[in-house]
Amino acid sequence: MTNHWKQTGVPHKGWSLIDVIDVREDGQSEDEAGYEACMMCGNERIRYVHIVEHHEVDEEFRVGCVCAQNMTNDYFNPERREKELRNRASRRKNWSNKKWKLSQKGNLYLKIENHIIVIFRDKLSTKYKVTIDNTRGHKLFDNIEKAKIAAFNGIEYFKENGEW
Repeated sequence: MTNHWKQTGVPHKGWSLIDVIDVREDGQSEDEAGYEACMMCGNERIRYVHIVEHHEVDEEFRVGCVCAQNMTNDYFNPERREKELRNRASRRKNWSNKKWKLSQKGNLYLKIENHIIVIFRDKLSTKYKVTIDNTRGHKLFDNIEKAKIAAFNGIEYFKENGEW
């Protein structure tokens, strides 16, 4: 991979941070995840990818945290955003270890902070659905583990939007 820090014609400063993503967002194992390489320095196996743009460059660059800090001249936000994703990944890992209970109807449920999360089998198929409090999801999941991840993502969504 090319090291753009040593190339002329590629701006080193003046970039803007657009987003930060976790390539293991859906809880994949290390072996399943498609890690990326930093488009600026070439460092491989980046899990938390910082997406930056520059008005003189046609494409977005996908870089690591240190390169994002140097390119944006912002030594706070790239690290803060990555830390938020690391904390979310830790919560997701803890989520998978939670002990679900079985209701009288045979559904898995979990009570968290006076909220009820239920995973149940769809009546028209062999797949699963999720309900969080009174919000019933419409998406179907092939197995219980995928439904649990969806429940986690739903709770995170509600928290981010002040509905939890």
